[in-house]
Parts: sequence; structure tokens; C-alpha cells
Amino acid sequence: MGRLAQTDGLTDIQREILSTVREFVDKEILPVATELEHRDEYPTRIVEGLKELGLFGLMIPEEYGGLGESLLTYALCVEEIARGWMSVSGIVNTHFIVAYMLKQHGTQEQKDHFLPRMATGEVRGAFSMSEPGLGSDVSAITSKGVRDGEDYVLNGQKMWLTNGGSSTLVAVLCRTDEGHPEGTAPHKSMTTFLIEKEPGFGQVKPGLTIPGKIDKMGYKGVDTTELIMDGLRVPGNRVLGGVTGRGFYQMMDGVEVGRVNVAARGCGVAQRAFELGVSYAQQRHTFGKPIAQHQAIQFKLAEMGTKVEAAHAMMVNAARKKDSGQRNDLEAGMAKYLASEYCKEVVEDAFRIHGGYGFSKEYEIERLYREAPMLLIGEGTAEIQKMIIGRRLLEEYRLQG
Repeated sequence: MGRLAQTDGLTDIQREILSTVREFVDKEILPVATELEHRDEYPTRIVEGLKELGLFGLMIPEEYGGLGESLLTYALCVEEIARGWMSVSGIVNTHFIVAYMLKQHGTQEQKDHFLPRMATGEVRGAFSMSEPGLGSDVSAITSKGVRDGEDYVLNGQKMWLTNGGSSTLVAVLCRTDEGHPEGTAPHKSMTTFLIEKEPGFGQVKPGLTIPGKIDKMGYKGVDTTELIMDGLRVPGNRVLGGVTGRGFYQMMDGVEVGRVNVAARGCGVAQRAFELGVSYAQQRHTFGKPIAQHQAIQFKLAEMGTKVEAAHAMMVNAARKKDSGQRNDLEAGMAKYLASEYCKEVVEDAFRIHGGYGFSKEYEIERLYREAPMLLIGEGTAEIQKMIIGRRLLEEYRLQG
């Protein structure tokens, strides 16, 4: 373990958890990640290993069978996992966001029903806001839930579900107009529904279809899907929190945590790219010496190391702010923006250090080069982050008078 991206002030338990996860990554993920990724194969054995480690319940309270750990612990674990293979961190992340939303906003019955089984990984979560025509414009959602007796009937098409096929519980954001007069702001007429389903593809229950995996440039192995609702009936007691019209706030709370997670993924991928670059630079010789001894390469390594360290510090700060109970949307947005941009740059520099070999599928850096771009768009694009950051800064620094 190198000097970069260390975290001061951790408890013995946190250090023990991180050490266990790092050992798991080195032994069980890194040796097989590139092969599985090239085959776009779901990492079943790795997921079973994460279940055994208790990672699916890392932040679920102890009363529900989880480990009751902090967001910081979780983010540092994600950083380690993404260092091994970013797709695996995605499998855990969407599950965790749903568990977090249940813990923060669910009714007691919903917590009792789902959280103990989510802690063991028996129930696996996915969540969905995006639709084919709207991207980051959440207020433009057209999927709709209409009351019908004790149930709601859902219709619409969702896009970009991580874990869409393998999950058994999906938190879906839909528009619900009941109790909201004409002219109500769009974000005040949205509701989160908890949809239970069987894993798999095709029609997984009456009115619900998961068409199949979307073929992607990178971020392979994990199943990213569409979700089509056509007359899907959901019981009234599966409205998150039991009240309609709160969905937008619930999802934004989950995404805030998710942005810390994406920052952590960027940190992990950047760390791995740095490790690969600094190692290769000491093995590869040109003009009679290792390329690490050429000033041009040392400059690259200096920039890469600085970016790894800076992104890690911002990610840790954002997680600690949320753990302290404070609003962290500014810090989470900054961390997500910086870590994803720096990750892309560090990966590209490692790729350049590898020269022609970086273009070969035989070398791990080729996989990282295709994975890094996802972080620029996941959980809100870099441009959305900058809008959030700008608005929050103007709130904080508003001119008086």
C-alpha cells in the first residue's frame, strides 16, 4: 500500500474493514477483472464474496442486521473496490442507495420488511429516475402512477438502471398528480415506488419488462437496462414513506450520497491507473534507461499523484460532512466533479506512459481507459455538477443589500 490516498483519524474497526476489503480486491477481483470485463460477464463469485464480507449491509443499521457503518467507511470501501474493478462498485452502490433511502424515508413496515434481507444481499436494490428523453432533467419525468383502489397503476419507460436485471427491488420515480392542484411545481408531484420483482430479463412480472442488457463501451459485467411499465400494479403500502409527492426529495437525498460514491469510484480508478503507470515507467526502458528517469515521465507521475491525493481529500471531506449531519450537496458535487475529471486525466496519462501497449487488450490500462468516461456522466453529468456548485456558491456568497 503506497503513501497516496491515506485517510487520517480512522478507528481500528474502520482500518480493519478496509484492510479486509483491500485483501479481497487484490486476491479475488484484480486477477479476474479484465477477463470477466472483456466477456461482459456478471461477476457472480465476486458478488457472493461481498455478501460473505457483509458489504451489502455496510451502512444498514445493526438493528436490521447490518454493520451500521458511516458513509465515510462505505466510500473508502467503494474506493478500494473500484481500484479492483469499477463495475463491482456499481453493483454495490445502487443497492446501497435504495437501502439508504429506505433507512431515511421508509415507513417502519418498509424498513422491517426490506432492510434485514438487504443487509444479507438476499434482496438486491436498483433505483431509477432517468428516462430515454430526459437525461439529467428529472423534472421532465413522464412515467406516471395513478391511484386505483388500494393500488397504484404505473406506466412509463425508464433508462439506465444499474442492476436492472439482477435486482429484486427497484425504487422508481414517477409522477403522481393526486392531491396536487394544477400548476404545482413538477418536483412536488413525484413519488418513489418500491417495486418487488424477480431477477432476470423479459417480462419479470405482469406489467413489468426488463428488455435486456444495454451494450456499453465500458462499465461491463454489471447489467445496465431499461425498465418498461405497462399497467404495472403496485400496492399502496409500497409508496416510499407512505406519502405521495415526496419522491423528488427522497431521490435527491439518495443521489447526494451516490455522488460521494461516484467520487470514491473516481478515486479508486485513478489510484489503480497511477499504480499501473508508475510500475510500468520503472520497467520500460528507452534510450538506455527506465522511462521513469526521463523528466517528461516524472512530470506526468507528479501530476497524476497530486490529482489522486487531491480527489481523495475532497471525497473524504464530502463523506465526513454528510456523516456529521450537515448538508453536503456543495461538497459532494465538488468531489464528484473533481474526482471524475481527475480520474479521466490520470487514466489518460497512465495510458500514454504505456505507449502502444496501452492500446492492447492484454494490458489492464485499456480497460480503465474505457471505464473512466462513465464517471463523467454517472449520477449527473459534470455540467450538472457545475450548475449545482455554482448555485450553491451564489447562495453562500449572496451580496447583502
